[in-house]
Amino acid sequence: MNLTLRVIIGVIAPLLLGPLAAHAQQPGRVYRLGILDNERSLEAPRLQAFRRELRNLGWAEGQNLVIEARIGPRDQFPALADQLVRLGLDAIFAPKTPLHLQAASPAGRSIPIVIAVFPDPVGQGVAASLSRPGGNVTGLTSMLEDVVSKQLELLRAAVPRVERVAVFQNPRLPITSRLVAELKASAQEIGVQVTLVTVDTPNAVVDAFATAKKARADALLILPNAIFVPLQKQVAELAMQHRLPAMTNPREAVEAGLLMSYGPDQVDLYRRAAIYVDKILKGAKPGDLPVEQPTKFELVINLKTAKALGLTIPQSLLGRADEVIQ
Repeated sequence: MNLTLRVIIGVIAPLLLGPLAAHAQQPGRVYRLGILDNERSLEAPRLQAFRRELRNLGWAEGQNLVIEARIGPRDQFPALADQLVRLGLDAIFAPKTPLHLQAASPAGRSIPIVIAVFPDPVGQGVAASLSRPGGNVTGLTSMLEDVVSKQLELLRAAVPRVERVAVFQNPRLPITSRLVAELKASAQEIGVQVTLVTVDTPNAVVDAFATAKKARADALLILPNAIFVPLQKQVAELAMQHRLPAMTNPREAVEAGLLMSYGPDQVDLYRRAAIYVDKILKGAKPGDLPVEQPTKFELVINLKTAKALGLTIPQSLLGRADEVIQ
């Protein structure tokens, strides 16, 4: 190789390889990733999917990656978030909410944070837009506004006699107004009357069912609301007590005894979140990575609940279900 060619390669190669080097793991470095979640443990299916995808991308726990997990109920999130922020981590996976991390200290607004099932990152002020978040938070959102229309359609397919649907909503959540508008438009198209019932505290749940009964509701649709997460068993029991076929999301509520759930496949969202973590640990800025929306959805039907309610779910609908709980 002549001298001139060596010089040219010496000048051009760093320019070509520079961007690649900036987005590659630093050899020998051990990266530290935090996890803030309310799953049962790191072995829960969603977190297993997340960790498995990290392994597929070349991250080996205990070798080039150390995970600092803080798992607990949502009411412990502020304290757990404060612990994580103090550790000086390279990134944090907070699938359900980054808000407690950002509030923990100024450092909480600088550490890259990846979400997976946070319903409204723009409305709740953690992203300037889905296409260009601009801050320290990116990942995946769990909510598409037309999901509620599909939920109403599926509920009507399961219970054709439905004329009046009670809708449990939390107006304090920014996304609720948009979901309600979408739902009302869909209800009008199919000739269903919607009664909105506010549930903005855990103590409001029992009264909400009394309101639904007073409105002579034939069925129930529960909009996204973290208040219901620790109350799923109680809500399922009250729905059965009031003979209300109920549609919601996520699937855990159906496993607890509600009739149906339809929404984004959260295991898939957790898996895809690992791709964001991989990019960030290799040098990408979270504010430059667009927030992505769900691409896979799942329908889960509790056939045991249907039988207890005296419902016969059409075979055509059972055939569409991703899972039928017997």
